[in-house]
Amino acid sequence: MKTETKSSGALAGKLVIDLSRVLGGPYCTQILGDHGAEIIKIEPPRGDETRDWGPPNYGDDSAYFIGVNRNKRSVGLDLSVPAGRDVLLQLLPKADVLIENYKPGTMEKWGLGYEEVLKHKFPGLIHCRVSGFGSGGPWGGYPGYDAIIQAMAGWFSINGEANSNPTRLGLAMVDMGTGLYSAIAILLALTERARSGQGQYLDMTLYDCAVSLMHPHIVNYNYSGKVPVATGNAHPNISPYDTFRTKTVDIFIGVGNNRAFAKLCNELQRPELITDPRFLKNIDRVTNRVALKAEIESSLMKIDGVEICDRLGPAGLAAGPIYNTAQVVSNEHTRHRDMYLEQDWYKMTGTPIKLSRTPGSIRHLPPKFGENTFAILREFGFKDDAINSLIADKVVYNKRQQ
Repeated sequence: MKTETKSSGALAGKLVIDLSRVLGGPYCTQILGDHGAEIIKIEPPRGDETRDWGPPNYGDDSAYFIGVNRNKRSVGLDLSVPAGRDVLLQLLPKADVLIENYKPGTMEKWGLGYEEVLKHKFPGLIHCRVSGFGSGGPWGGYPGYDAIIQAMAGWFSINGEANSNPTRLGLAMVDMGTGLYSAIAILLALTERARSGQGQYLDMTLYDCAVSLMHPHIVNYNYSGKVPVATGNAHPNISPYDTFRTKTVDIFIGVGNNRAFAKLCNELQRPELITDPRFLKNIDRVTNRVALKAEIESSLMKIDGVEICDRLGPAGLAAGPIYNTAQVVSNEHTRHRDMYLEQDWYKMTGTPIKLSRTPGSIRHLPPKFGENTFAILREFGFKDDAINSLIADKVVYNKRQQ
C-alpha cells in the first residue's frame, strides 16, 4: 500500500455515501476507500461515537476511530430533521453506494426507505444496510453488538480453554467480519449493476455473518451430533495443531497431513513417532492428541523456539513463535509486506489486499469532524450563503456538538 497516491485505485470514480458509525460499516468503507472509492462520511451532530472511545487518543479523536476511518472526508449533517434529509437527497444522484447501520426502520421512518423511495428516485443506487439481526424474525430490529452476537452465534462456547467459562474472542471479529462481507456484497452488486444498470438493497446482519463464520463447528455438529466445545489452542479436526512450549518461547505448530507429520518428526529427530500406532493417521493423532503433545514437547523443551521455527519454515512446515502486539508491529515481515504505515502523524496497518496494477493508497488521513463540510457541499452545487444558512439553522455542521 502506497502512502501517497501513485494509483487511482480499482474503485476510482465510485462514490460512497457512508452514514455508518462505530466499526462494521466504517471498516467496510475504509476498504473501499483504500482502493480508490470516494467516501463521504456523514456524521450526526455529535459525531461518530467512536471518536470518544479512548484512550489512547491523538488530539480529539481516539485511536479506535483513527483505525477505521482513513480515505474518507467528513460532513456533519442532522438527518433527523427534514432539511437534513433534503441535503442527503441532493448528494445521492451522484452516489453509487449508500451504506448505513441505523436501527431497522429508521430510514423508512425518515422517508428514505429503499423499497418505498430510494430505488425509485435513484434506480442505480446500491443501498447496504448493516444491522444486528435484520428487520424480521424473532430478533428483528433488536440492537446487536459484537459480543452479544458472539454469544448468540456460538463463539463463546468454542473459545477458551477446555472446561473454561464461555469466553469472548479478543477481536471484534463479528463487526469486522460483517464489514468484510459487506464490502464483498457491494462489489458483487456493482459488478451486477454493470450488466443490468440496476441497483439493489443489501441486507447485511451481524448475526448472519457470525453464524457463517462458525466453521467447522456447525458442520461438525451437523454430521456428528456432538455439540462442539472449547479446545483451547488445539484444532478440533487436526493434530498436531496447537501451542507448544520450547526451551525459550512458546510456538505454534500446524500439521495438516501425514507427510507433514513425518517431516516434523524427522526435524525433531523423533522418527519413531511416524510409525507409532497412536499417531499413524490424523484420526489417530486427534484421538491421542494429549499423548502426542507430550511427546513433541519433550523434544521441543530442549530446543530454542525461534531457532526451530527458522528450521521448520524452510522445511515446508507451518510454525511460528507467539508474538505480542509490539512484536507484530516491529516484525521485519510486517514491514516487508507494507502492513505497517506511517504518514505524518498517522500510524496504522496497511491493506492486506495487494493488487499489482492498482494498489491501495492513502489519499486522505482520518478526518476531523465536519472538516470537509464546506468543500463537499460546494462540490454538489451548494453556494456558500446556502451552506452558512444550513449551519446557522443547525442542519449541517462543521463543529462537533456535545
